[in-house]
Amino acid sequence: MLLLTEEDVLALLPMARAIELVEASFLAQHKGQAINRSRERILLPHASLHYMAAALPEDNLMGMKIYSVTRGSFRFVVLLYEANTGRLLAMLEADHLGRLRTGAASGVATKYLARANSTRAGVIGAGGQARTQLAAVAEVRKIAQARAFGRDTERRSTFCREMSNQLGIVVEPAESAEAAARDADIVITATTSNQPVVQGDWLRPGTHINAIGANMAKRRELDDAAIARADAIVVDSLEQAREESGDLIQGFKSSPSRWEDVHELHEIVAGSRNGRKSDNKITLFKSNGIAIWDVAVAGYVYRQAMAQGRGKKIKILEE
Repeated sequence: MLLLTEEDVLALLPMARAIELVEASFLAQHKGQAINRSRERILLPHASLHYMAAALPEDNLMGMKIYSVTRGSFRFVVLLYEANTGRLLAMLEADHLGRLRTGAASGVATKYLARANSTRAGVIGAGGQARTQLAAVAEVRKIAQARAFGRDTERRSTFCREMSNQLGIVVEPAESAEAAARDADIVITATTSNQPVVQGDWLRPGTHINAIGANMAKRRELDDAAIARADAIVVDSLEQAREESGDLIQGFKSSPSRWEDVHELHEIVAGSRNGRKSDNKITLFKSNGIAIWDVAVAGYVYRQAMAQGRGKKIKILEE
């Protein structure tokens, strides 16, 4: 088995490649060449355990992501297996891997749903997930300017300075979530909020939203008006969205029939459904994160590590 650290993942998985891998996984999902199992959770008073699994038979891969949460501390691991033999190929530290694959999925959504002439991004959140979200959006659209809001002033300033240097664009601090979202062509929400951080009347016609922070039924980042204004609502997995997408679960409470108009992103990527119908429509990608992405990017990192001689080989007992 190969043990791969966070440093290995960062060295081996550039964002552009992550976007390609996740886009390919959507096509596999559409063709029925992927098996996905939704997240399960064990909730204890002071800790929780979360796990999700998937297989990509055409790539001869299957795997599981498992992580614990204790008082705000997250510990992520991906276990990667060879499908035809069942052999454990690798164990990967997966904090950065998770941020990269989640950002990559929003990059794919932006590629297919955002207006082609989108140049301004509004970011709400200034943590690690917000960084990969903005980086992915900048890979697929010619972003010239971004405004970011986070409650912590120092963290917000650091985010803007470092992302400006990383992406070579102007990233400015916003004094409020409204100031970040109002003039944006693409709005990114990457928070841990239980209550909406974006209001519908802030959104311009033609805006695309990537909402990735809330993946529990009681959490949400978008208010009812934002959900109501979205002409196209796209998710990664309908099964998982019905259990985890608090934005939609709460937003559809008075009109459950709206679930009938929610589609999966693989349909848009494969061309079996239209996403954006015109430049003045508002589109929403509500992301919860699915295990297919973890297996796809972990497989690539493993292959690159083997080719480059990275990682630590650990002998494990096998029958």
